[in-house]
Amino acid sequence: MRTKIVAGNWKMNTTLEQGLSLVKELIAKENEIPACVQMVVVPPFTHLYSVYQLLKDYRIALGAQNCAAQAKGAYTGEVAAEMLASVWCQYVIIGHSERREYYGEDSPILCQKITQALHSGLIPVFCVGERLEEREAGNHFEVIAQQVKETVLLLNPVDFSKMVIAYEPVWAIGTGKTASSAQAQEVHAFIRQTLAEVFGALAAQTTILYGGSCKPSNAAELFAQDDIDGGLIGGASLQAEDFLAIAKAF
Repeated sequence: MRTKIVAGNWKMNTTLEQGLSLVKELIAKENEIPACVQMVVVPPFTHLYSVYQLLKDYRIALGAQNCAAQAKGAYTGEVAAEMLASVWCQYVIIGHSERREYYGEDSPILCQKITQALHSGLIPVFCVGERLEEREAGNHFEVIAQQVKETVLLLNPVDFSKMVIAYEPVWAIGTGKTASSAQAQEVHAFIRQTLAEVFGALAAQTTILYGGSCKPSNAAELFAQDDIDGGLIGGASLQAEDFLAIAKAF
Protein backbone atom coordinates (compact mmCIF):
# COMPACT_ATOMS: atom_id res chain seq x y z
CA MET A 1 0.00 0.00 0.00
CA ARG A 2 1.41 3.38 -1.00
CA THR A 3 2.01 5.99 1.70
CA LYS A 4 -0.67 8.69 1.71
CA ILE A 5 0.95 12.09 2.27
CA VAL A 6 -0.51 15.56 2.77
CA ALA A 7 2.39 18.04 2.85
CA GLY A 8 2.01 21.75 3.50
CA ASN A 9 4.51 23.98 1.69
CA TRP A 10 4.41 27.30 3.51
CA LYS A 11 6.73 28.93 0.95
CA MET A 12 7.97 32.37 2.10
CA ASN A 13 5.12 32.91 4.55
CA THR A 14 4.75 33.28 8.35
CA THR A 15 7.03 34.77 10.94
CA LEU A 16 8.42 32.30 13.47
CA GLU A 17 5.70 33.23 15.95
CA GLN A 18 2.97 32.75 13.34
CA GLY A 19 4.45 29.45 12.22
CA LEU A 20 4.64 28.05 15.74
CA SER A 21 1.05 29.11 16.36
CA LEU A 22 -0.04 27.24 13.23
CA VAL A 23 1.80 24.10 14.31
CA LYS A 24 0.22 24.26 17.77
CA GLU A 25 -3.22 24.35 16.13
CA LEU A 26 -2.36 21.25 14.11
CA ILE A 27 -1.00 19.42 17.14
CA ALA A 28 -4.14 20.21 19.14
CA LYS A 29 -6.22 18.35 16.55
CA GLU A 30 -3.74 15.66 15.58
CA ASN A 31 -6.28 13.00 16.51
CA GLU A 32 -8.41 14.17 13.56
CA ILE A 33 -5.72 13.20 11.04
CA PRO A 34 -6.62 9.80 9.54
CA ALA A 35 -4.27 7.02 10.59
CA CYS A 36 -3.51 6.28 6.93
CA VAL A 37 -2.21 9.82 6.29
CA GLN A 38 1.29 11.14 6.90
CA MET A 39 0.95 14.88 7.43
CA VAL A 40 4.09 16.93 6.73
CA VAL A 41 4.68 20.61 7.47
CA VAL A 42 7.28 22.40 5.35
CA PRO A 43 8.12 25.78 6.93
CA PRO A 44 10.83 28.29 5.99
CA PHE A 45 14.38 27.37 7.02
CA THR A 46 14.31 29.84 9.92
CA HIS A 47 11.50 27.90 11.61
CA LEU A 48 12.73 24.32 11.25
CA TYR A 49 14.40 23.66 14.61
CA SER A 50 11.69 25.42 16.61
CA VAL A 51 8.95 23.55 14.73
CA TYR A 52 10.75 20.26 15.36
CA GLN A 53 10.76 21.00 19.09
CA LEU A 54 6.96 21.16 18.96
CA LEU A 55 6.50 18.15 16.67
CA LYS A 56 9.02 15.69 18.14
CA ASP A 57 6.43 13.86 20.25
CA TYR A 58 3.77 13.79 17.53
CA ARG A 59 3.34 11.97 14.24
CA ILE A 60 3.33 15.08 12.05
CA ALA A 61 6.59 15.06 10.06
CA LEU A 62 8.89 17.95 9.19
CA GLY A 63 10.14 18.88 5.73
CA ALA A 64 12.25 21.59 4.11
CA GLN A 65 11.49 23.59 0.99
CA ASN A 66 14.84 23.14 -0.74
CA CYS A 67 18.43 22.05 -0.22
CA ALA A 68 21.79 22.92 -1.74
CA ALA A 69 23.32 20.97 -4.59
CA GLN A 70 26.59 20.81 -2.66
CA ALA A 71 27.43 19.06 0.62
CA LYS A 72 29.30 22.01 2.19
CA GLY A 73 31.57 24.91 1.36
CA ALA A 74 31.65 28.57 0.35
CA TYR A 75 28.05 28.84 -0.85
CA THR A 76 26.68 31.85 0.97
CA GLY A 77 22.97 31.64 1.62
CA GLU A 78 22.64 27.93 0.85
CA VAL A 79 21.50 25.21 3.25
CA ALA A 80 22.94 21.72 2.91
CA ALA A 81 20.87 18.55 3.10
CA GLU A 82 23.00 17.34 6.02
CA MET A 83 22.11 20.52 7.90
CA LEU A 84 18.41 19.81 7.33
CA ALA A 85 18.82 16.27 8.60
CA SER A 86 20.57 17.65 11.69
CA VAL A 87 17.37 19.52 12.64
CA TRP A 88 15.33 16.35 12.12
CA CYS A 89 13.81 17.06 8.74
CA GLN A 90 12.50 13.90 7.11
CA TYR A 91 11.45 15.33 3.74
CA VAL A 92 12.78 17.96 1.33
CA ILE A 93 11.04 19.47 -1.71
CA ILE A 94 13.24 19.45 -4.82
CA GLY A 95 12.46 20.90 -8.24
CA HIS A 96 9.47 23.02 -7.31
CA SER A 97 8.38 25.07 -10.32
CA GLU A 98 9.19 28.30 -8.49
CA ARG A 99 12.79 27.12 -8.01
CA ARG A 100 12.97 26.17 -11.68
CA GLU A 101 11.47 29.44 -12.90
CA TYR A 102 12.92 32.05 -10.51
CA TYR A 103 16.30 30.49 -9.75
CA GLY A 104 17.14 28.67 -12.97
CA GLU A 105 17.31 25.20 -11.46
CA ASP A 106 17.67 22.70 -14.30
CA SER A 107 17.87 18.92 -14.40
CA PRO A 108 21.65 18.62 -13.71
CA ILE A 109 21.30 20.82 -10.61
CA LEU A 110 18.24 18.91 -9.47
CA CYS A 111 20.07 15.60 -9.86
CA GLN A 112 22.77 16.91 -7.53
CA LYS A 113 20.14 17.99 -5.01
CA ILE A 114 18.43 14.60 -5.12
CA THR A 115 21.80 12.94 -4.49
CA GLN A 116 22.56 15.22 -1.55
CA ALA A 117 19.13 14.60 -0.03
CA LEU A 118 19.35 10.83 -0.36
CA HIS A 119 22.90 10.71 1.03
CA SER A 120 21.69 12.66 4.07
CA GLY A 121 18.78 10.32 4.70
CA LEU A 122 16.07 12.74 3.54
CA ILE A 123 13.07 11.75 1.44
CA PRO A 124 13.01 13.92 -1.71
CA VAL A 125 9.61 15.18 -2.85
CA PHE A 126 10.47 15.75 -6.48
CA CYS A 127 8.21 18.10 -8.44
CA VAL A 128 7.34 17.90 -12.13
CA GLY A 129 4.76 19.76 -14.17
CA GLU A 130 3.93 21.81 -17.22
CA ARG A 131 3.30 25.51 -17.82
CA LEU A 132 0.03 26.79 -19.28
CA GLU A 133 1.43 27.24 -22.79
CA GLU A 134 2.75 23.68 -22.74
CA ARG A 135 -0.62 22.33 -21.64
CA GLU A 136 -2.48 24.35 -24.29
CA ALA A 137 -0.06 23.15 -26.98
CA GLY A 138 -0.70 19.54 -25.97
CA ASN A 139 2.95 19.04 -24.99
CA HIS A 140 2.42 18.36 -21.30
CA PHE A 141 3.16 14.63 -21.46
CA GLU A 142 6.37 15.28 -23.38
CA VAL A 143 7.48 17.97 -20.91
CA ILE A 144 6.82 15.79 -17.86
CA ALA A 145 8.45 12.74 -19.40
CA GLN A 146 11.59 14.79 -20.10
CA GLN A 147 11.68 16.14 -16.56
CA VAL A 148 11.46 12.60 -15.18
CA LYS A 149 13.90 11.02 -17.64
CA GLU A 150 16.61 13.62 -16.93
CA THR A 151 16.44 13.06 -13.17
CA VAL A 152 14.50 10.29 -11.46
CA LEU A 153 15.03 7.67 -14.14
CA LEU A 154 18.80 8.04 -13.69
CA LEU A 155 18.61 6.69 -10.14
CA ASN A 156 19.34 3.14 -9.10
CA PRO A 157 16.33 1.13 -7.88
CA VAL A 158 17.27 1.42 -4.20
CA ASP A 159 17.44 5.22 -4.33
CA PHE A 160 14.33 5.43 -6.51
CA SER A 161 12.36 3.47 -3.93
CA LYS A 162 12.90 6.35 -1.46
CA MET A 163 11.45 9.03 -3.74
CA VAL A 164 8.11 10.82 -3.60
CA ILE A 165 6.91 12.50 -6.81
CA ALA A 166 4.64 15.56 -6.93
CA TYR A 167 2.76 16.58 -10.06
CA GLU A 168 2.24 20.33 -10.04
CA PRO A 169 0.59 21.82 -13.10
CA VAL A 170 2.28 25.21 -13.04
CA TRP A 171 -0.83 26.89 -14.45
CA ALA A 172 -2.74 25.79 -11.32
CA ILE A 173 -0.34 27.09 -8.65
CA GLY A 174 -1.51 30.22 -6.89
CA THR A 175 -3.92 31.01 -9.73
CA GLY A 176 -7.08 29.57 -8.22
CA LYS A 177 -7.28 27.20 -11.18
CA THR A 178 -7.20 23.48 -10.53
CA ALA A 179 -6.80 20.56 -12.85
CA SER A 180 -9.95 18.48 -12.91
CA SER A 181 -9.71 15.16 -11.11
CA ALA A 182 -9.71 13.43 -14.50
CA GLN A 183 -6.88 15.65 -15.80
CA ALA A 184 -4.84 15.07 -12.65
CA GLN A 185 -5.42 11.31 -12.70
CA GLU A 186 -4.43 11.14 -16.37
CA VAL A 187 -1.05 12.75 -15.66
CA HIS A 188 -0.45 10.77 -12.47
CA ALA A 189 -1.10 7.53 -14.37
CA PHE A 190 1.27 8.70 -17.11
CA ILE A 191 4.00 9.46 -14.57
CA ARG A 192 3.58 6.04 -12.97
CA GLN A 193 3.72 4.37 -16.39
CA THR A 194 6.89 6.32 -17.27
CA LEU A 195 8.51 5.24 -14.00
CA ALA A 196 7.48 1.63 -14.61
CA GLU A 197 9.33 1.57 -17.94
CA VAL A 198 12.60 1.66 -15.95
CA PHE A 199 11.69 0.50 -12.45
CA GLY A 200 8.95 -2.01 -13.14
CA ALA A 201 6.83 -3.00 -10.15
CA LEU A 202 8.54 -0.41 -7.91
CA ALA A 203 6.54 2.27 -9.71
CA ALA A 204 3.32 0.84 -8.30
CA GLN A 205 4.67 1.52 -4.80
CA THR A 206 5.71 5.13 -5.49
CA THR A 207 3.72 7.87 -3.78
CA ILE A 208 2.66 10.54 -6.29
CA LEU A 209 1.13 13.74 -4.92
CA TYR A 210 -1.01 16.34 -6.63
CA GLY A 211 0.33 19.87 -6.20
CA GLY A 212 -1.97 22.32 -7.94
CA SER A 213 -4.36 24.35 -5.75
CA CYS A 214 -5.68 21.42 -3.77
CA LYS A 215 -8.17 22.66 -1.18
CA PRO A 216 -10.91 21.28 1.10
CA SER A 217 -13.55 21.61 -1.61
CA ASN A 218 -11.77 19.39 -4.17
CA ALA A 219 -9.46 17.19 -2.08
CA ALA A 220 -11.82 14.24 -1.70
CA GLU A 221 -12.48 14.01 -5.43
CA LEU A 222 -8.77 14.25 -6.24
CA PHE A 223 -7.71 11.73 -3.60
CA ALA A 224 -10.34 9.24 -4.80
CA GLN A 225 -8.41 8.81 -8.06
CA ASP A 226 -6.42 5.58 -8.44
CA ASP A 227 -2.99 7.17 -8.87
CA ILE A 228 -3.26 10.24 -6.62
CA ASP A 229 -1.74 9.50 -3.23
CA GLY A 230 -2.13 12.86 -1.53
CA GLY A 231 -1.26 16.49 -2.00
CA LEU A 232 1.54 19.02 -1.90
CA ILE A 233 -0.51 21.88 -0.52
CA GLY A 234 0.34 25.56 -0.81
CA GLY A 235 -1.93 28.34 0.45
CA ALA A 236 -4.47 26.04 2.09
CA SER A 237 -1.78 24.70 4.43
CA LEU A 238 -1.44 28.13 6.07
CA GLN A 239 -4.85 27.70 7.73
CA ALA A 240 -4.97 24.83 10.19
CA GLU A 241 -8.65 24.05 9.61
CA ASP A 242 -8.22 23.92 5.83
CA PHE A 243 -5.10 21.79 6.05
CA LEU A 244 -6.76 19.35 8.44
CA ALA A 245 -9.84 19.22 6.21
CA ILE A 246 -7.65 18.21 3.27
CA ALA A 247 -6.03 15.43 5.31
CA LYS A 248 -9.45 14.23 6.40
CA ALA A 249 -10.54 14.02 2.76
CA PHE A 250 -9.05 10.49 2.72
